[in-house]
Amino acid sequence: MAVKVPAGPVRADPAGPVSVGAPVRQFSRAGVAAVWAAAAVPMGLLAWVAAPALAGAGASPRRFAISLIFALTAGLIWQFVLVMLIVWREQHSLRWAALRRALWLEPPTGTGGRQGGRLWLWLIPCVLGFAALSMVPAGPLAGPVNRDFGSFLGSAAGKAAFHGDWGLFALVVVMLVFNTVLGEELLFRGLLLPRMRGVFGRADWIANALLFGLYHLHQPWNIPGSVAVGMLTAYPTRRFHSAWMGIAIHSAQSVFFAVLLLTIVLH
Repeated sequence: MAVKVPAGPVRADPAGPVSVGAPVRQFSRAGVAAVWAAAAVPMGLLAWVAAPALAGAGASPRRFAISLIFALTAGLIWQFVLVMLIVWREQHSLRWAALRRALWLEPPTGTGGRQGGRLWLWLIPCVLGFAALSMVPAGPLAGPVNRDFGSFLGSAAGKAAFHGDWGLFALVVVMLVFNTVLGEELLFRGLLLPRMRGVFGRADWIANALLFGLYHLHQPWNIPGSVAVGMLTAYPTRRFHSAWMGIAIHSAQSVFFAVLLLTIVLH
């Protein structure tokens, strides 16, 4: 899929910290939409077209699940590549110092420039809120069982598929890492959020959460819940100018799934 990297005049984030170094590019609405589409459309096509084609007609639950995992992992890796392409065009460098400034990969920064310390405690209520959201029954918004990773792990077929299969476990771990560290969070909270203040003003984190929900074309039944997750990750990221906040909150889910999966592999 050809992607036109958003261009335009480089303007400093009006709400950014003083010591960010090189300014980040403030995207236009069209630029924000282009980055959103470059992430959402491939994920939708991979989930609904590529995965069934890879699995084949009449595929077993195990084969379909593995095909879906492969497809979504590819889409998440593409998001990481997309972020690197845009940062390269903006900063003309992919050195850690440039990435740290451009993607808000700094410790949380409070008033007066204070970094880290007790500001990390904000993670506690946010992670607990994320856990509470995860326990809300899906009800009529539940998706197909064969596309629900949690349901598959809880089934006999899922347990049989992962029991003793370290290769499949490694594949899922890669998917989880690109999901909540190098893919979705890096794109939405590290790349997009710092560049949305110019067109959305103080509501940039709300717009970011809405875009994050609508991005889930590959799991449309999760859109309402994903908007809520976006709120929980975008607000502290914006408030403290640190994408690590969103990454840590969202990664709590990944850690839970990885531990659960490890117990199935071992037992």
